[in-house]
Amino acid sequence: MENLKFEEMNISEWILHAVKDMGFEEASPIQSQAIPLILEGHDIIGQSQTGTGKTASFGIPCLEKVDPEDRKLQAVILCPTRELAIQVSEEFRKLLKFKDNIRVLPIYGGQPIDRQITALKKGAQVIIGTPGRVMDHMRRHTIKMQTVKFVVLDEADEMLDMGFRDDIELILDKVPEERQTVMFSATMSGDILDLSKKYLRNPEYVKISRKELTVPNIEQVYFDVKEKYKLEALCRLIDVYSPKLAIVFCNTKKRVDDVTEQLLGRGYFADGLHGDLKQQQRDRVMQKFRNGAIEILVATDVAARGIDVENVDIVFNYDIPQDEEYYVHRIGRTGRAGKSGMAFTFCVGREIYKLRDIMTYAKTKIRQELLPTLDDIEKNKTDIFIEKIRSIIEQGGLEKYAAIAEDMLDDDTTALDIAAALIKMNIGESVSDYSAAENDLNVKNPLGNAEPKSKDMVRLFINAGKNNKIRAKDIVGAFAGETGVPGQVIGAIDIYDDFAYVDVPFEYAKDIIDGMKNSRIKGRKISIEKAKKTKFPKFAAKSPKKPKIKR
Repeated sequence: MENLKFEEMNISEWILHAVKDMGFEEASPIQSQAIPLILEGHDIIGQSQTGTGKTASFGIPCLEKVDPEDRKLQAVILCPTRELAIQVSEEFRKLLKFKDNIRVLPIYGGQPIDRQITALKKGAQVIIGTPGRVMDHMRRHTIKMQTVKFVVLDEADEMLDMGFRDDIELILDKVPEERQTVMFSATMSGDILDLSKKYLRNPEYVKISRKELTVPNIEQVYFDVKEKYKLEALCRLIDVYSPKLAIVFCNTKKRVDDVTEQLLGRGYFADGLHGDLKQQQRDRVMQKFRNGAIEILVATDVAARGIDVENVDIVFNYDIPQDEEYYVHRIGRTGRAGKSGMAFTFCVGREIYKLRDIMTYAKTKIRQELLPTLDDIEKNKTDIFIEKIRSIIEQGGLEKYAAIAEDMLDDDTTALDIAAALIKMNIGESVSDYSAAENDLNVKNPLGNAEPKSKDMVRLFINAGKNNKIRAKDIVGAFAGETGVPGQVIGAIDIYDDFAYVDVPFEYAKDIIDGMKNSRIKGRKISIEKAKKTKFPKFAAKSPKKPKIKR
């Protein structure tokens, strides 16, 4: 079936205007099949993955069926997580951009219930909520289902996996039988089919074939990397491609923490997301990622489910997922709304067989490439730096600085010397930071060398460490915030129990020592001095066991 144009569907002008404003030219496969059926009044079961446009598949017909003149509750959309409820609510608001007399209200846990009760009293025709919180309002009689005529179970398989079956059935039992019910699920388990038989009437089955599960605009590549060199590989790819937003997927919570810590230690703007974080922490991380305060989100599959962030340039599979379907979910985070995207996967040894299974399942080709060389990185950084210089020249206002440059010129110093020195200062040292083995990543020194990264780096000593709950990102943040030193120039960070070592460029060392004299890290007043080469500094209380190197 060919994708339909939205104009070919029987939908209102205000929705067509909103869809066009959102940048969509034609419906996705799931939208082309589901929207006409739902508009005709059929119950449907839709099998569709993340990133295929399923929210609009039920959102458009739902809003078409709402009577704007009736202020009573008419539609209920149930979602497994608050993240998804928020995402769906945002999508509905985009569709309602040119319609102001339909009110949509998200209802989920973690938000003060009194505020929700106040909002419900004002009236809402559409509620988008999690089963637990919807049930809570039903018990309080602040939500009444007698007037509901349209119900959606979004990501039904996930809701059942999370133990919401009893809540779902209690909710559906309170909704009038003369209703339309729509169910979307990534998988079709026995429990899903049982639920559909009980609550759906002669449902139409809509499925996206596997060949359409992956987004065509995603460039898929894998790299053969040894386990110990994954971080080095990740940093090289980030430096060469310079993504504005990237997601790094890991299989475990511990791996998320480790990778996040190491990226921060190298000066990248990163944060982690996994199931152990409290909801408030997860919301804060996602908000920072959406507004660009962090460029790299390191996440587990469970924590990332329901995340919908536009303009993600690259998805990294730091670990190959255990389930082939998760690969499809992961790479669907990029290449959204017809835009291009990239998915890079790290493959270790015999994991190639798992990767082949994924290619067979998704009916896609993941090609192998070699990792970027130091020459690639240097060329990329040079291009970026030169472009920045040209932009500054075009902006003008250089008279004051031209005078300083002119004073520097003499018989032994030329303009070429000055330009070359500036390029070396801004590019040379950052490229020399790479230190993986020559046979694996085409550089000289083995990964794990604890010495400063170059002769122009200075090692600083800080009289606080693990026992003070200080992490690499706390040190990077303090230096950047208190002294204005760019986080990306900070080198290796080695944290011991009672103190830490930090490598910084020579030209920044004095600024950091002076700037941090009256500052604190994690609430503790700290002292910083240049590290002694032959013994611990005088205010080191003891010599603890040597920790693992953190970069």
